Amino acid sequence: MPVRAGEAKRVPAAMTSTAARLRTTRIGTLDIAYDDRVLRPRPWTAAHAAWAAEVLEEAPPGPVLELFCGAGHIGLLSVLGSDRHLVAVDLDPVACDYARANAVAAGLGAVVEVRNADLADALAADERFPVVVADPPWVESGRTGDFPEDPLTAIDGGPDGLALARRALEVARGHLLPDGVMLLQLGSLEQVAEVRSTTGTGLVVEEVRQPDPTGVVVCVRRTGG
Repeated sequence: MPVRAGEAKRVPAAMTSTAARLRTTRIGTLDIAYDDRVLRPRPWTAAHAAWAAEVLEEAPPGPVLELFCGAGHIGLLSVLGSDRHLVAVDLDPVACDYARANAVAAGLGAVVEVRNADLADALAADERFPVVVADPPWVESGRTGDFPEDPLTAIDGGPDGLALARRALEVARGHLLPDGVMLLQLGSLEQVAEVRSTTGTGLVVEEVRQPDPTGVVVCVRRTGG
């Protein structure tokens, strides 16, 4: 269920570990809380959210879906200032607790539902969304050692870095409204080329933006009915 404003003072158990130091970073217009067990929010990802907000201005009514939400900043910035609801999904319970707390801190607790679940179990069959934002792990398994400060499960995208991105695309195929848009974050233009060649029926790569040398955002549109 969505977090209610009255829950703001309750600190979730997953956020009270004595081994993890609470941190806060400014992303766009929001102060985002996290700790070392959660992927550190990168400032440049505000551009991912800004693109989503731009798309939402012309999108049909309906909630926004965020996959691999982490601390929640991309989805929160996407819907901030709009009347949209947000459904945020992550497998990590610690990340989900931070996403909920960050939603409350942003004044969005009443319109954000955080689901701690695997992608396969997170959505009802009939749920549809006009816009999906996704930041899956996209580092190749053989290169995760290059990022020792990042939690392994938050960055390991399989042998080619695209295993979880492909799962996100399948969610988009099944849950986007016709003509709906997914904004998918990846690590390189080479990965974009691979996604472009393998999206399959019903999805088409429409535009690519590279707001930072370390990441790209891909606009994927659902075609057909």
